[in-house]
Amino acid sequence: MLDISTNAVFDADEENRIDNDNHADNAATDAALLDAYSNAVIGVADRVGPAVVRVETRRKDKNGRPAGGVGSGVIIAPDGLVLTNSHVVDGARELRLTDAEGRVMEARLLGEDPDTDLALLRADSVRNLPTASLGDSKALRRGQLVVAIGNPLGFESTVTAGVISALGRSLRSQSGRLIEDVVQTDAALNPGNSGGPLVTAHGDVIGINTAIIMGAQGICFAVASNTAQIVLSELIRHGRVRRGFIGIAGQTIAVPRRHARAAEIDNATGAMITSLEQRAPADAGGLMTLDVIVRVDGEKVTGVDDLIRLLNADRIGRTVTFDVLRRGQLRRFDVLPTERVAPAARKAAAG
Repeated sequence: MLDISTNAVFDADEENRIDNDNHADNAATDAALLDAYSNAVIGVADRVGPAVVRVETRRKDKNGRPAGGVGSGVIIAPDGLVLTNSHVVDGARELRLTDAEGRVMEARLLGEDPDTDLALLRADSVRNLPTASLGDSKALRRGQLVVAIGNPLGFESTVTAGVISALGRSLRSQSGRLIEDVVQTDAALNPGNSGGPLVTAHGDVIGINTAIIMGAQGICFAVASNTAQIVLSELIRHGRVRRGFIGIAGQTIAVPRRHARAAEIDNATGAMITSLEQRAPADAGGLMTLDVIVRVDGEKVTGVDDLIRLLNADRIGRTVTFDVLRRGQLRRFDVLPTERVAPAARKAAAG
């Protein structure tokens, strides 16, 4: 009896020791994971934070009285090119930038594109500024870690982290604009974050923070970097974006393999039409909602950003061939794009 009791005590001690070791190992693993997450966010803040600026505007309100606002921007070239939101600088008579070191710079508007809520500024009389690089938003995955940097509610150089919640969204802003190829994230954004960068753990800017749906909890949006690249090149070259209009809204979706094989195409993704304006060029040409656009004039379309790029000024006023998947079958339609009219011009024309 004594031997059995002694063995039982030894067994209990051994089990306690193993449990304690397991708890210690789990705690060490949790600490390591937390450190990896923290180090990723810290690394992004250290690399990209110096390229984020506060954007202050001066304008007049509807009664002619002086007014102003605050937003964010990101420096994308050492000679002072700054990317921000169109709604941040809309109507501004004066622009002033403040960098992470507190340096104040006057700035001017080079061009803006309300259809994508993007604007390009140039800081005056500055050189060799810290910069951030635009990444490939098409490589994003749902659940991927992202970091937002900006000046929410006027608090400078604020960093928040979250994940990619969804891709290829379309967002209608409060002004009525429909913004395509939008990235949805749960990284906390507030007024003043607009125009700041959404950044991957590798330090690539994959979105420009643009809006929050009022009344929603943790649903925030950014214009995808691939769209920003297209707009940026047009603003640098022409000061505005001249693009074709066919009257659709869309989102990037996966193309089922069986449909791709049956249609003898190699698209893994395409641009699905989510809404269609009546009597617009796409409607007149026979396109329908839920059609998945896979080619335009023979060029592959793998998402909304490709569609935005291909509907450029060269295709305005001439017949364009669209290859689409409709219920798994490849169909071809001819569409005649018109020039996209700015929202203000549409309103004036309607009046």
